[in-house]
Amino acid sequence: MNDRSRNEWRERSPLTRDPAGIKAWLTDSGSLTGRLQALGFFSVVLQNQRLAKPTDDEAAELGLGRTQLAWIREVALFLEGRPVVFAHTVLPRHPRGPMTQWLERLGNRSLGALLFAHPRFSRGPLAARRLDRRHALFQRSTNALQLSDVPPPALWARRSRFSFGEQSILITEVFSPAVAKFRSTRGD
Repeated sequence: MNDRSRNEWRERSPLTRDPAGIKAWLTDSGSLTGRLQALGFFSVVLQNQRLAKPTDDEAAELGLGRTQLAWIREVALFLEGRPVVFAHTVLPRHPRGPMTQWLERLGNRSLGALLFAHPRFSRGPLAARRLDRRHALFQRSTNALQLSDVPPPALWARRSRFSFGEQSILITEVFSPAVAKFRSTRGD
């Protein structure tokens, strides 16, 4: 795999081998929140929520101009007291609708629980990639995952787009290597 292909979002899993035990986490289309809750004590810690500029690849995915602002929400998902996932959510400012209000009120609650509980949400395909120091989310991920003292060379991430009426939200989930230590009953 060349350097360029490792740094693009791909709908098919970019992992042919899985030495880190992360492939099942990248490809599971069910609720990540539900999967983590089934494994032990789960909690969400809000890192920040603000109006900001999305990354270039997020803006392109959502059809936003490179300088357009969007609502950005970042949380760390904890399992048994350890941060295992950094979740980065982008919601365009327009059109306004129920998702804007829901996002404003979430606080330390899981967005995933809302997305999978409401029947009117539709999910697009999952895409995955390696994030390294060159990606805008890498440093924020290592900080939230408490890996900044000795950051790994790269982290695996997945993202998908959820739609509700005219609104779309893009969610990127960056996985700590520690998540591979947690095995579910789904056969991973």
